[in-house]
Formats: sequence, C-alpha cells, structure tokens
Amino acid sequence: MSLRLIGYSQSVYTWAVRMALAEAGRTARFEEINPFDPAAVGALGPHHPFGRVPVLWDGRFRIYETGAILAYLMPGERDPKRAARARQVAGIVDTYGYWPLVRQVFAHGRFRPALGLEAEPGELAAGLAAAPKVLAALEEIAAERLVLDGAQTGAAECHLAPMIGYFAEVPAARRLLESTPALSRWFAAVSARESYQSTRPHLPEAEAIP
Repeated sequence: MSLRLIGYSQSVYTWAVRMALAEAGRTARFEEINPFDPAAVGALGPHHPFGRVPVLWDGRFRIYETGAILAYLMPGERDPKRAARARQVAGIVDTYGYWPLVRQVFAHGRFRPALGLEAEPGELAAGLAAAPKVLAALEEIAAERLVLDGAQTGAAECHLAPMIGYFAEVPAARRLLESTPALSRWFAAVSARESYQSTRPHLPEAEAIP
C-alpha cells in the first residue's frame, strides 16, 4: 500500500519523518497542510483529532504523533538499554527540547526574521537560557554511545537531528552546541547523511540574529 504523509514542510517533526522515510528507503506522497494557518486547520480534521502534523497513512492505517510514526518506519531496537536510551532521547526532545530550541531560539532568532515577522528578543533569550540544560542531558547520552554515536541512524537520531539542525541556525545557539563535544560530533556525522541533506527544508535567506 502507498504511504501518504500529511505535514507542513517547515515543521521540524515533519522533517524528522521525512528523514526516517529516507533512511528506511521508502517514499510517501506528501500533502502540505500548515497547522499554524487558521484557514487550513479544518483540513486536518480527517487526519489528526488534535489538528497537528505530521500524520502518516499506510493505506487505511493512520498514525499520528512523531514518535509513533518513527517507530513504525524504523526497525526496533532489541538491546533493552539502547531501546531505553532511544525512548529517553525522544522524551527529552518532545518534553524539554522542542519549545526552547525550536519555538524560542530558532523561531525568534532565524525563522521569523527571515519571513519579515516581528521577533521577540525576550523569547530568544529565554530559549538560549534554557537550552544548556537540554544540551547537557543529550551530551551525557551521546558520550555514552549507546545511541547518538554517529554510527547508526534510527528513530532517536531522526527525532533529534532536525531539531538540532534548526537550533544551530542561530549563531549563539551554535556556540552552545559547540560546548558539547560528543553531541557535536554526532551532529556533524548525522547532518552529513543523505537522509538529512535531502529532506532539509528550504529556509528563506536572512541574516540570523548573532
């Protein structure tokens, strides 16, 4: 059965699913819906009960929530320690990482200025203040080398890589990332992969806030 991916091309979570599809050697017909556009929210009704993206359809089988989609696309991890770490990375990403790294740092330090929208310096500063704790938790996991080791690309790596990629678009954020050697080594390796490069969203050209 053919796969359909409902998503927003600039969404970090849609990017994660596209990266996983590339790693798995699968393709999906993409249907763009911007969940931030009030006029488009109704179109998500048949796909996601909470009006979010991404959503993956495999024939009539529907999956939403990024972690569930990635688990469906990527082979499972048999080693219980590695499996636990992969789930831990996903939990850190969704619960503690997304808001400061993406919605505060990336949105107000790179994305909104590129679109000519007003950015809030306070939001950027708050995200940069919260980011080191998130990066430190991920650094500990990367240094352990059960996951985020640069040698494998599974669900945890696909979940995290786009978020770090967006975060690193802001120079001040990139400097914070450089202070985490194990995480930086992993990101250098994963961001060079074809699956990352070929699915990376196009961002409008703009000078990021230093």
